[in-house]
Amino acid sequence: MTDPHTTRRLPAWSSGLRDVGALGATVGGNVRRRRQRRKSGAAVDPYADVDFKALYTDEASTVIVDDGVGLAVRTRVTGGDPDAAPEATVIFVHGFTLRLASWHFQRYGLAERWADRRIKMVFYDQRGHGRSDPAPADSASIPQLGLDLAAVIRAVAPTGPVILVGHSMGGMTIMALARAHPELFGHQGRISGVALVSTAARGITEAGLGEGLNNPIVDALRVSVRYFPRLVQAGRGITRQAVEPVLVAASFGPDFYSPSAGHAVESMIQNTSISTMVNFLHALESHDESTALPVLAQVPTVVMGGDVDRLTPLPNSVRMYSELGDDSRLVIGEGCGHMLPMEYPDLVNDGIDDLLQRSRLALGRPKMRWRWGTR
Repeated sequence: MTDPHTTRRLPAWSSGLRDVGALGATVGGNVRRRRQRRKSGAAVDPYADVDFKALYTDEASTVIVDDGVGLAVRTRVTGGDPDAAPEATVIFVHGFTLRLASWHFQRYGLAERWADRRIKMVFYDQRGHGRSDPAPADSASIPQLGLDLAAVIRAVAPTGPVILVGHSMGGMTIMALARAHPELFGHQGRISGVALVSTAARGITEAGLGEGLNNPIVDALRVSVRYFPRLVQAGRGITRQAVEPVLVAASFGPDFYSPSAGHAVESMIQNTSISTMVNFLHALESHDESTALPVLAQVPTVVMGGDVDRLTPLPNSVRMYSELGDDSRLVIGEGCGHMLPMEYPDLVNDGIDDLLQRSRLALGRPKMRWRWGTR
């Protein structure tokens, strides 16, 4: 029988990008990979025994950023010589209404791959998310998240090469950092590589399911959370009915089966405060970090996305890839939705591991200390 996932047509939004499969076959280094699916028998949850909160047991610290907000950080250093400094620090930045636990499979999968190397992995909750402090309304912006990332780098990786990995809003955070501190990515900078996963440089409400976030109900919620916060908290059910279904529906591809993973994502969203959800929603609608792409093009990059992602549709990834220069890779998860790090963790881990091999670190670039100062 012909595999329906091989012959399936791309969604309507991909008109003009119908050759995206051929792109992966003809452009060196790009990958389009189909996740293996169970062909017969009763459905089994492959993640039934996974503790998606386990990452919080790693070494804990708090980074106080410039405006006094505290960010919850978890750190893991892989194998190698325990007395040696890490070869590189890899910092993972999560997405909208998620938390550092969304990187579960990267934390454990990459630690196993890098068991013979001294790599420092850093995960943190963005402001207003997870166990970090709430985000004041006027600080709920993508540029502020970029400044937060700069503070995390200063605190947890003051020396040595740094690789940044961002999912969804986390990818936008990295772009905001590139705009604020382009020198970090230049020839004398310390950023050695960047991975952008299921993200967009601009306009997530212009296409795909993101259009569902651009509606009068959400607009009213945004005004209410600023001027009538108690009213919004009292109407949590109505608020969540307007936003959560859009986010949950975009999480996984139609053939993905894992009630445990689905529950983990829903739990992250449900435990994100209403004010964070609504205030950052406006930031996502209005952000435009496209001018950061030439800055990112100075370092090796990988762009990853699912071809049925309805929140940041695949054309966003293709556009970014086309502007990131010759040392970029495009990786497509066939049949995958927005939560690519959880839905197809091996694909994402392969992309990050390959990025480490291609990074400036792999080219023998000296480990230098970058002095933070005014631009």
